[in-house]
Amino acid sequence: MLDQTAAPLPAYHVDAADPQRLRKAVEDVRLGAQRWRLASTLAWLDIRNRYRGSVLGPFWLTLSTGAMLLGLGLLYSALFKMSLREYLPHLAVSLVIWNAISQMVNDATTSLTASEGIIRQLPLPYTVHALRCVMRNAIIAAHNFPLILVVFLVCGHLPGPEAILAIPGFALIAVNSVAAALFLGMLCARFRDIGPIVGSTMQLAFFLTPILWKPRLLGDWEAWMPFNPFYAILETVRGPLVENGGPPLAWLAAIVYTVLTVTVAAVFFVRFRGRVAFWV
Repeated sequence: MLDQTAAPLPAYHVDAADPQRLRKAVEDVRLGAQRWRLASTLAWLDIRNRYRGSVLGPFWLTLSTGAMLLGLGLLYSALFKMSLREYLPHLAVSLVIWNAISQMVNDATTSLTASEGIIRQLPLPYTVHALRCVMRNAIIAAHNFPLILVVFLVCGHLPGPEAILAIPGFALIAVNSVAAALFLGMLCARFRDIGPIVGSTMQLAFFLTPILWKPRLLGDWEAWMPFNPFYAILETVRGPLVENGGPPLAWLAAIVYTVLTVTVAAVFFVRFRGRVAFWV
């Protein structure tokens, strides 16, 4: 007599009537977080390959950022009629943090397409590629952070105890970075024209965000600054280090923008995660 017991379904079996998108997306994030060491190793490998044969490696970015700080500081402090001692700490924190955010957003557009070969050959969680992108840019950005300390020492600027608030500010940037790496990575894998649009948008945002200038120069228009998400996120780090904590409205706006970014990224990831391998 034949055994009527149904054979177990293979691991790669997918029921089209019950795709279980949410469960698979949550499992992807969980496994990706557990494999953060792999993402870190891949990030270091990216940096070594990028600067192979270079004597200074990523420190070329530190030198170029330092030269830009000095040049822009001398020019814009004179244009805005501010003392260099007052203006340079604002510019140093703003420029270093903005460069990190801008580079992260631009790299997020290729976080998945740049790993096309790995995605098609190995069953790694997509979250690993997003973390790889974020960690790579975090390591590069860390090479510029000593510039902030040097400027503070030279200008005699000493942050108060509110500087501890910069830690949750960096946490907000990290959360937004991971969400952006997943969302923009998937979106730009499907629509390749989005990448150049994001690059152009970031160039425009540089001038619309108070990086070279201070918000108070807007006068009555300063009240509208929290509607700029880049200002809100930037202020969560710059405020504690330079401006005695920053305005509470900027913190509220940053938290709201973070929740929106994570929500949009999560919805998109749950819905279209299964198509990434075909898009890249």
